[in-house]
Amino acid sequence: MGLGQMTRTQLLADGAALLIQPYAEQYAGPVRELFIDVNRLMAPSELRERFESYVARSLREEIERIPAYYSERGGSFWIATLSGELVGMFGLEAVASRTLELRRMYVAPTAQRRGIAATLLKFAEQQSRLAGAEWLVLSTSELQQAALALYRNNGYELEQEELAEAASNKTIGGGIRRYHFRKRLVA
Repeated sequence: MGLGQMTRTQLLADGAALLIQPYAEQYAGPVRELFIDVNRLMAPSELRERFESYVARSLREEIERIPAYYSERGGSFWIATLSGELVGMFGLEAVASRTLELRRMYVAPTAQRRGIAATLLKFAEQQSRLAGAEWLVLSTSELQQAALALYRNNGYELEQEELAEAASNKTIGGGIRRYHFRKRLVA
């Protein structure tokens, strides 16, 4: 399943031009900062230590080696900028035949509520279709209520709900409720 390398400029409702493009090393620092910032803001005070461990593990295993990580998994990583400033990102990872997983979709806190997440989601679906995927799957946690609403409002079906106990580069573990969604991309 080959993932295309298309760049798109999308006008937001406020008229701003959002540029979505493949990851480039010049954005390594801003991507790292966005990942850390969003996860620290999301962390409840009683889970701060666990979140810091999760962030450190994810940086080491994935974020600090994006080209290798996503290449090894038949995927791609994308960034979104406004006037050259990183405001969003996401990855696509092959997880099964004709199935991609949406990973690391984050929008900078200063750029939220402008339609960027919905724009990134639609772009990820388009890229997945171009790659020949029939399904797009994703997971998120109970701590991300806006993300849960976004996925439900865009036709994603809840496939599984679980209490994540084990930590990985996909979850902090510790009994946080995770929701696994999927969407069929072809009729």
